[in-house]
Amino acid sequence: MKIAAVLGSPHGMKGNTGQVLDGLLRGAKARGAEVTLFSLSDLAVRPCRACDTCHRTGTCPVRDDFNSIRKALLDADGVVLASPNYIFSVSAQMKALMDRCCGPLHLQALEGKHAAAVVTSGGSGSEEVEAYLLRFLRSMGCWTVGSVGAEGWKLANPATSSQVLEAAERLGGRLAEAIGQKETFAGQEAERGAFHERMKALMPMRKAEWPFEYEYWRSLGRL
Repeated sequence: MKIAAVLGSPHGMKGNTGQVLDGLLRGAKARGAEVTLFSLSDLAVRPCRACDTCHRTGTCPVRDDFNSIRKALLDADGVVLASPNYIFSVSAQMKALMDRCCGPLHLQALEGKHAAAVVTSGGSGSEEVEAYLLRFLRSMGCWTVGSVGAEGWKLANPATSSQVLEAAERLGGRLAEAIGQKETFAGQEAERGAFHERMKALMPMRKAEWPFEYEYWRSLGRL
């Protein structure tokens, strides 16, 4: 099984978020997962220009690292998004990536994949950012298996950091298990189904402006 992980911390894998993500990926690898990691601190993902080219042609014309990340997400069986909590939201690096995913979101291109999230905070508030990332992943079509969050002080203390990393490893193992069993989650069906229908309803209305996306949905027999 293949898992694509994206880290949105400016500190890369040396920071708190990278440390927790590393624990999650260890757990997934222990269950047989092959992991591809993208650290946005080492890459260039520019903000969306709202040019609508992806809706018309299926390709983003911005020349940066987004398309390679997009391909890995589409090829993967599982997805992990990891970000620090920056003022009640994700980092600018992660938000730029999420905004660039408007094309795959319209296509529900990650439908049926499994996903998890990692968030760390200097103080508190990771829970709302975890919920935000998980909601985004479900809107892309994923089944979400959960998230792990931690405050910086917990990771600075060996007595508590071990508990956080153990929780991260368990989540990684759980993600791999869900992928292997093709697990679905009844509690997420209504939310995912409603967003799917929302995107489906847009296609006939925007057929002229979004020809690639309309033909994609039609070719799959969804319209």
